[in-house]
Amino acid sequence: MSSNPEGHFSHGEDLTLAHRLADAADAITLKRYQAIDLAVTTKPDNTPVTDADKSSEEAIRALLHAHRPNDGIVGEEFGNEGVEKNRYWVIDPIDGTKNFLRGVPTWATLIALIERTPDGSQRTVVSVVSAPALFRRWSALLGGGAFVTINHETTKRINVSGVSRIEDASISYSDFSGWGEMLEPFQNLLLKAWRTRGYGDFWSHMLVAEGALEAAVEPVLALWDMAALDLIVTEAGGVFSNTDGIPGPHGGNGVSANATLHSFIIESLRK
Repeated sequence: MSSNPEGHFSHGEDLTLAHRLADAADAITLKRYQAIDLAVTTKPDNTPVTDADKSSEEAIRALLHAHRPNDGIVGEEFGNEGVEKNRYWVIDPIDGTKNFLRGVPTWATLIALIERTPDGSQRTVVSVVSAPALFRRWSALLGGGAFVTINHETTKRINVSGVSRIEDASISYSDFSGWGEMLEPFQNLLLKAWRTRGYGDFWSHMLVAEGALEAAVEPVLALWDMAALDLIVTEAGGVFSNTDGIPGPHGGNGVSANATLHSFIIESLRK
């Protein structure tokens, strides 16, 4: 059990635990990645789920129950518990499950801790995004900057780019599904950019945080898709919002961008 039964933990201690949760998930997901007996089923929303998704979320939940018994949990595979509490963890055991099951290495475990503030708002205070098949892990602590660790060896601070003109910008997205009435303005935005690529999922947003891209846009996302990305992008000096420009991971879709171009991208999507 937790050595701190009162439940008073520093954000630094929470980040250390988040890395431990990611280590546990990585051990499971890497073992099941490209396994010939990988079990795949279809959820009610017609998206796939593998035995690795379920096992890794179960492992993370078990560690949270042991070390943060007073915190709530929001997870993609097993729902919510204690989400009304002042602190709750948000888990996506495998972001990019379709990539995972096809042998494409761009998938990751997303872990975030959200706190409620006295004024009733919510803020992400700890984030870890672990992509073991890419040998990369990103992390952030509120007020402490954003970092990437490569090959479990080299850790460096990351920052968004300083590109200020859309004509010089590189934009990423997942695909052209789910855009509805925004599809045409989004495609018009892409035509103005210097370069566009469909890297998709967490990868697009982490590349924004690293300064390799200027923006990433996705039209339909859940909280567990975004909570960890939000803090890493903002601590890298960028902006994370929904397509209406409302900051944070609670808006149903996600836009990551450097601070210079974010407003232009939001206005372009509104057209």
